[in-house]
Amino acid sequence: MNNVLKERILPTGQTIQIVQGDITIEEVDAIVNAANEGLQHGGGVAWAISKKGGAAIQQESDAWIREHGPVSHSAPAWTSGGQLPAKYVIHAVGPVWGSGDDDNKLAEAVSGSLRVADELKCGSVAMPAISTGIFGFPKERAAGIAYSTIETYFSDNPDSTVKTVKIVLFDSSSVDVFITVWQEIWADTP
Repeated sequence: MNNVLKERILPTGQTIQIVQGDITIEEVDAIVNAANEGLQHGGGVAWAISKKGGAAIQQESDAWIREHGPVSHSAPAWTSGGQLPAKYVIHAVGPVWGSGDDDNKLAEAVSGSLRVADELKCGSVAMPAISTGIFGFPKERAAGIAYSTIETYFSDNPDSTVKTVKIVLFDSSSVDVFITVWQEIWADTP
């Protein structure tokens, strides 16, 4: 069972949460997959999502690549959720740490995911700590970018259909870092 550890209502009315647990069991309209540009879901969060969601996710991902080519940071792909509780999987490509312009690329992946969720008329989205696994992006830096990007996205898009964003973290070390950064940014939030 997933546990909500932190929750904040943004000035724009949306709710942001830190959740510890398994993103594949979140009952949201869309989950964000930390993907690679070729949508080959062989490791990390992508593997877990593809395994739990079934063959349809990889098949639809392959079809997306055939039609659209490699996925960019700013324009995530999307597929059905297959056998997941979520209706959709949004495949966001974050940067490999050290590839250049990393902060901007991560912000584009986060805001692009929210934009796709809006295009799909989603009310709720769960996302992992994009790029902090095998792509090596420092967790503390990623947390700050994710929070500020989410807040900016909703300020810039007041008519967003997305009302809840859950940042779902599996391991305790990620949870600890994301909570520390949360408390630094939003000290008034319990």
